[in-house]
Amino acid sequence: MKQLTVNRLPALPGPAAWNAILGPTSELPRIESKQTADVVIVGAGFAGLSAARRVHQIDPQARIVLLEAGRIAESSAGRNSGFMIDLPHELTSDDYAGAGDDKAMIALNRQAINFADTAVKDYQIDTNFFDRAGKVNGAASLSAHAHNESYARHLATLGERSEMLDAQAMAHLTGSRHYLSGLYTPGTVMLQPAGYIRGLAAGVLRDGIAIYEESPVISLIREGDAWRVNTPGGQISAGRVILTANGHLESFGFEKGHLMQLFLYAVMTPELDADALARLGGQSRWGITPSDPMGTTVRRIDTAQGGNRIVTRTCATLAPGCRIGANHVARAARVMQKKFDARFPKLAGMQMEHKWAGHLCLTLNGVSVMRQLDDGLFSGCVQNGLGTTRGTLTGIGAAELACGVESDITRHFTCEARPKRLPPQPFLQIGANAILRYKEWRARHE
Repeated sequence: MKQLTVNRLPALPGPAAWNAILGPTSELPRIESKQTADVVIVGAGFAGLSAARRVHQIDPQARIVLLEAGRIAESSAGRNSGFMIDLPHELTSDDYAGAGDDKAMIALNRQAINFADTAVKDYQIDTNFFDRAGKVNGAASLSAHAHNESYARHLATLGERSEMLDAQAMAHLTGSRHYLSGLYTPGTVMLQPAGYIRGLAAGVLRDGIAIYEESPVISLIREGDAWRVNTPGGQISAGRVILTANGHLESFGFEKGHLMQLFLYAVMTPELDADALARLGGQSRWGITPSDPMGTTVRRIDTAQGGNRIVTRTCATLAPGCRIGANHVARAARVMQKKFDARFPKLAGMQMEHKWAGHLCLTLNGVSVMRQLDDGLFSGCVQNGLGTTRGTLTGIGAAELACGVESDITRHFTCEARPKRLPPQPFLQIGANAILRYKEWRARHE
């Protein structure tokens, strides 16, 4: 008998603001009984919900159960910046250009976006939550502008379109004079991530898939040809289990010492009144990623997405124990207040309504862990900071592996190398956070 005991459960400080601004939703039940299923999926974020939909597409008669440790859209799925990106977006590079087969990765990313788009149509998810608006890499310095020019040349070699925006065009878009230029690419989908996740969960429920909230998995026990999935209130016996818990794959005992557990931070304004909107100017919806990956991401949303608000995201902390405190959020919020004030001087000093952290997971060599882990046990984890697109892909791929289906997605991820081992502690945590602080300082204007 094989037993996997979970050594820690998710814990994220601050509210999932994207979820909060949509208002309350009906709670789903906890699991409080013994059940059987064909497939159990652990985690109900982008990967888990995509896996559930894909299993149902392949085998509509399968009994599928989704277990979520918290509430739907309260996890990192409701805490990200909401960019579903099709193009190379390598966070460890200077200008996002990848080192691998970018054409193949773009094709896979677009499969994920098309999968999500079909779900939006099938489940009648509000299209304001899935906006094919594209995005802009903003540049606030000459060096950042050079990064954009380099990235544009790289995209041209791939046959991909982009458009350089000058300072006037950036001011017209954002209402801010902060940016010298920007590089627009049309393929990114701008999500209201909590709205999309809520809609996806409601859709798979209508498909007959069971979802249990506040039902964290505390152990997996192999009994004969099935796994017994234990939670504090109940258990499920299933022949196949799919783990879609991103960096918490390590909590189940897999890839220990190989996964970088990071936290990113964000703040969100109160709803902007008519006076603030008039002073701000610019368009009602847009998304800016920094040309330097360690810079500041900014989004403006409108009433249909949860109110006229601005979201600012920057700062990172490596936390191998997957735990950070309120002091980390407070420190990052102070930095982001300065970033907000610099970009929007006419709104300077506006106090943020929401401040939060989200968990992401990277590997040194940029690989995911989408493979069979054991008999009947599969993983769609480790998204390398690209949770919306990569999470969708690894969820689809893990579902296909579990159902014996081969595809471009399964071939790509199962051929990836294993994650590289990390340096030992305490050198990893001390060194990595020092490097992160230096890179933040270097990209302080971005």
